[in-house]
Amino acid sequence: MSLPVFVHPGPFDDVVELDGPEGRHAVTVKRLQPGEQIMLIDGRGAFATATITATRGKDEVTAAVGERGVAKRPEPTVTVVQALPKAERSELAVDLATQAGADAIVPWQAQRCVARWTGAKVEKGRAKWEAAALAAAKQSRRTRIPEVHEPVDTRGLAEFIAGKTAYVLHEEAATPIRDVDLSAAEIVLIVGPEGGIGEEELAQLTAAGARAVKLGPEVLRTASAAMVALSAIGALTSRW
Repeated sequence: MSLPVFVHPGPFDDVVELDGPEGRHAVTVKRLQPGEQIMLIDGRGAFATATITATRGKDEVTAAVGERGVAKRPEPTVTVVQALPKAERSELAVDLATQAGADAIVPWQAQRCVARWTGAKVEKGRAKWEAAALAAAKQSRRTRIPEVHEPVDTRGLAEFIAGKTAYVLHEEAATPIRDVDLSAAEIVLIVGPEGGIGEEELAQLTAAGARAVKLGPEVLRTASAAMVALSAIGALTSRW
């Protein structure tokens, strides 16, 4: 059975301390005891195994560090641009994409999005996505936590993908994902909203260099599309 994962900012010295939310999760939620092993990650690829030597109160852990290492960054890296889903599916989309290996996530305020991030909702929404990415990274035993970027509108997205290899998942595309070039160092994967990507919006993105691709015979929900596409890319490249 894999070890429970906890985030530590590093560096991983011979003895480390966990406190705050991570320490509370270890002591109060997981009820870990001295002698049990855990895995530490810094969220940027470094990891270490450690043995708990002491716990104090409800949120303090001392652990002796053993093996250390740095996980190789996957190739190609994949940035998921996710159109804002409805509230009940918003964090689910981030959770599934993180489990499937997304290296970064960009919230996209597409024209047909029902959800709208404006004013205070921008930072609140981004904070929720960051929390979802953190939890999913720990659950899936990842050493890297995907960065959640600032949200973009379609014009900002067109600027973001300029010069990059970008693919728009589109149900009416003629080219399947297995037939496109996945040899670039970085791939941008664009997932549209529940209502689909509008023709004008698709034209803006293709003019900026994106290419429409078909993921499969079924039309997927926006929350699960990135996970399925990442799985396909993982199987078609050296990511897996």
